[in-house]
Amino acid sequence: MYTVAIRDEFIKLGQAMKLAGAAETGADAKDDIARGLVLVNGTVEYRRGRKLVPGDVFTYDGKEYRIESR
Repeated sequence: MYTVAIRDEFIKLGQAMKLAGAAETGADAKDDIARGLVLVNGTVEYRRGRKLVPGDVFTYDGKEYRIESR
């Protein structure tokens, strides 16, 4: 499992994907989320603006990423 460290209370899913290196661009993240390729806490998520807080886990391309506070 990979870690995505954030400074704020939350991060949006599309931003988290870019920060983690799971998506190269925001457009890539948007497309993959819209196609249902991303899970948040085990459920398919279609909103790239979904707010993730520390403890949330998103899964993309067989890899898991946990949001953690700095």
